[in-house]
Amino acid sequence: MPTDAHYAFDNRADEAVDQLRVLESALDPITASHLERLGVPAGAHCWEVGAGAGSVARLLARLVGPEGSVTATDLDPTRLTGSTESAGSAGEAGPAAEVRVLRHDVRHEPPPGGPFDLIHARLLLLHLPERRAVLATLAGALRPGGVLLVEEFDRSPLSVLTPADPSERELFARVVDAVLAVLGERGADLDWGRRVHAEMTGLGLCGVHTAVHAESWSHDGGARLHDINSRQLQEPLLAAGLTLDELERFRALVRRPGFEALSYTLVSTSARRPA
Repeated sequence: MPTDAHYAFDNRADEAVDQLRVLESALDPITASHLERLGVPAGAHCWEVGAGAGSVARLLARLVGPEGSVTATDLDPTRLTGSTESAGSAGEAGPAAEVRVLRHDVRHEPPPGGPFDLIHARLLLLHLPERRAVLATLAGALRPGGVLLVEEFDRSPLSVLTPADPSERELFARVVDAVLAVLGERGADLDWGRRVHAEMTGLGLCGVHTAVHAESWSHDGGARLHDINSRQLQEPLLAAGLTLDELERFRALVRRPGFEALSYTLVSTSARRPA
């Protein structure tokens, strides 16, 4: 996960722990299903880029087994040690590869080894102004036949799915739009996810495949991300014209028992380097 003056979320903030756990719980099952479809053979060498708290890196370590290897990199690897297993990996056991954790800036440093059989990046490139160059770097770090999987949120409209007053629906939409605007001001591109397919094709990768996923997020599940994001971004949201009272009402709404809203759309694109 990137951490610099342009990145909206601080990986070292107290809220980051809950933020990463909510994302792992909501997204790891989706990522795991794509990895199963793509096939990660025992003994494979993998690179998890922008590894966050490391849940996908640990999943890959179990898939490749002790004969394989997993390198997990992040600009700020603070959360990569001592993190808990995600909901998506519960119940899995067996020998696993050791995960090598490295501080690494994928924008400016060469790949940490390789070539790799599989490279995965989730919710990373959309935050990087250098996203096209980084995608080319990742594609170039694959071995012939190797797989690249990139997963990003996009700006598909969110909506409240459960009964709510019109004023609550309007408040929800306004705060979510303000959060996306802050991310855009910090360099995020929420249209990027739907351009990855064409970018991968342009890089000469083959078998390019894109899937999109959205579902209901509940007050005690994925919808918690809205509460956490509004706290992480409180100062820029206030500067954008929202009031503290509006933010508090928004947080109460998304935490209300029974509340559900449509999730952000996750765009997952995979491709192989020609053999």
